[in-house]
Amino acid sequence: MAIKDTLQGAKRENTIVALRSLMRFCRKTGRIFRDPTLRIRIARRPDKVILPLASGEIDRAVAAATTPAIRLILALAAIHAARPKMIRDLRLDDIDLGNHRITIGGHPRPLDELTRRALLAWLGYRRSRWPNTANPHLLLTQHSAMANSPVGKLWVTNAVRGLTATLERLRIDRQLEEVLTRGPDPLHLATMFGIDDKTAIRYANAARHLLQTTAETPEPP
Repeated sequence: MAIKDTLQGAKRENTIVALRSLMRFCRKTGRIFRDPTLRIRIARRPDKVILPLASGEIDRAVAAATTPAIRLILALAAIHAARPKMIRDLRLDDIDLGNHRITIGGHPRPLDELTRRALLAWLGYRRSRWPNTANPHLLLTQHSAMANSPVGKLWVTNAVRGLTATLERLRIDRQLEEVLTRGPDPLHLATMFGIDDKTAIRYANAARHLLQTTAETPEPP
């Protein structure tokens, strides 16, 4: 157990977690009678500060959206805070253009006009490119159009390859923007994006910190 004292940070935490798992197994199988890891405490790491993206970083992501597929992927991440897996898993029946609704990750949401235009452009391309495909997923590639599986993970994330405004950063920025605009209300954020309470509270705390910092910063003369 002395090895834990030679480690710091994430390595120490991972080692302790692995040791605990090993000791539980040994105790369950009768190889030991006392778990020496029970008294070990892992210090809780403070949450990373959530900061908004700079406008230039977002502009570069928008400029990179040169195809209907990339424009739709960016809209889903930047407007609806959709994770890459949620984007990949979207199906045609998740889109209700008539009622201006979209279901992302099982969570129904209003369909804004910008995303609606991106959807219409992509659906038009999809129909002309793969008119006979039976794949029920919204996004397609040449490979997935011949099957029923979603597009690959890298295909989606490559939409903003090399940019600071990755899909994950765009998703985080959208949720932060919501609490900065509507106020640090975790319940509203959880309801709107379908995130868990702990994550919603973290965004609310980040918004309070940013709003307080902005209020305390004197305006330039």
